[in-house]
Amino acid sequence: MLSDLYETDFYAWTIEQSKLLKEGDFKHLDIVNLAEEIESLGKQQRQELRNRLGVLIGHILKWNYQPEKRGKSWRVTIREQRREIQDILEDNPSLKPYLPEAIAKAHKAGLDLVALETSLDYQDLPEEPIYTIEQLLSPDFPSGLNEV
Repeated sequence: MLSDLYETDFYAWTIEQSKLLKEGDFKHLDIVNLAEEIESLGKQQRQELRNRLGVLIGHILKWNYQPEKRGKSWRVTIREQRREIQDILEDNPSLKPYLPEAIAKAHKAGLDLVALETSLDYQDLPEEPIYTIEQLLSPDFPSGLNEV
């Protein structure tokens, strides 16, 4: 019955599972689907980190490769993405070891963003990641970011 609810009304299923957990009624939990959803939540955090890194990398690339077009929008986006990444890492410190892999994957998304939003093309940009974790998270990087 619970797995039927999982398929037909996910929200109702989550409310029921939460209630069963709070009551300690483990016998009636939909263990298979519950385990799947918990695993999915972890994957969502990894995806959110990759997405934020992709936007950050893309804007830093734009900043560095098109200095004549630097503006407030890019500055704010870099700061915003950096802050959101730091919040994700603060809330999920076990994601820190995943950063090198996340940056490698996010670099590709960053390249796509630059190719889409600028006159630059893929051959104008570094194929492999060029920014370190420290640079990406540093409020003083890239140069000129804090100049008004």
